[in-house]
Amino acid sequence: MNRIYACIDGQSNSRSVIDWSAWAAQRLAVPLEFLHVLERHPERASTQDFSGAIGLGAQEAILQNLSESDALHSKAAIEAGRQLLSSARERAASAGVAQLDGRLRHGEFVATVQELEAGAQLLILGEHYHAAQTQKVHFDHHLEEVIRATRRSVLVATRAQFAQPTHFALAFDGSSAAFKTIELISSSPLLAGLTALVVMAGSESALRARQLEEARQALQKAGFEVKTQLIAGEPNDVLPAFVNAQGADLLVMGAFGHSWLKQLIAGSTTSTLLRVSDVPVLILR
Repeated sequence: MNRIYACIDGQSNSRSVIDWSAWAAQRLAVPLEFLHVLERHPERASTQDFSGAIGLGAQEAILQNLSESDALHSKAAIEAGRQLLSSARERAASAGVAQLDGRLRHGEFVATVQELEAGAQLLILGEHYHAAQTQKVHFDHHLEEVIRATRRSVLVATRAQFAQPTHFALAFDGSSAAFKTIELISSSPLLAGLTALVVMAGSESALRARQLEEARQALQKAGFEVKTQLIAGEPNDVLPAFVNAQGADLLVMGAFGHSWLKQLIAGSTTSTLLRVSDVPVLILR
C-alpha cells in the first residue's frame, strides 16, 4: 500500500483524474502511477461488409482483412495510450509531483485493478455519466465493478474540472463503521486542514444528537474545523441534494458501513452511488 493508482482512459474528465491524483499524492507523500488499460471491445470490431465474399478463398480473405484491421487498431491504441500516459505525467509533474510513473496494460480493466491493488493506498477513477445523456460510457460499468470489487479506498472524480478542495461532507449514520471512518480520516493526512461537515439523515432524536456530537468532538480533536447537520428524510433522497447545495468539494463515505450505502454501492446500475452524487466521492476502506 505505497502508491496511488490513477486510472485514465482519455475521456472528458481524465484531466480531473490527473489533478485529483496529483493533489492526493502530494498530500499522502506517496508515488503516483497512472494506469491505462487496453481492452478489446466488441463494439470496436470491423464494420466492413463481407457478405459478398463468396467462393474459393473467401474465408482466408476475410480473416486476413480482419487481422490487418485489428493490427492497425492495436498499434493506434498503443500509441494513443502512450501519449495519454506521457501527457498525464507531464501534467502531474507541473503540479509538483516528483515520484511519477505510467503503466500501459493489455487485459480486462477490473481484473487489472484487482491485480495491482495490493500495492495501492488509493485508487482514483473518473466517471462520465451525465443525466442529460441517453447512454452511459462503457468505463462507468468498470467504475461500478471496481467500487464493489476492490478492498482499497477509491476516489471518484465526477466532474470534468478539478478544484482544490477546502471542505468535505461526511455521510454519517452513527454506526461503529461510521466511527471507524472518522478514525481513518483523523489518522490520514489526505483531508487534514479541510473543513468538515458531518451529515446525518433521519428524524430528530436524542441518540442521533449524541452521535453527531461524538463525531464532531472526535474530528475536532484531530484538528478539524467541524460542523454537523441532521436532515429529515431517507439518505438516498435527501443527502445528495443537501451536499450539492452546501457546495462541498468532496463527499466522504465509509464503504459498506451503512445499509443504505451498501444498497447504493452494491446494488443495481440504477441505484449506484454515482447516480445520486454530483460531488466527487471518496469511499474509505
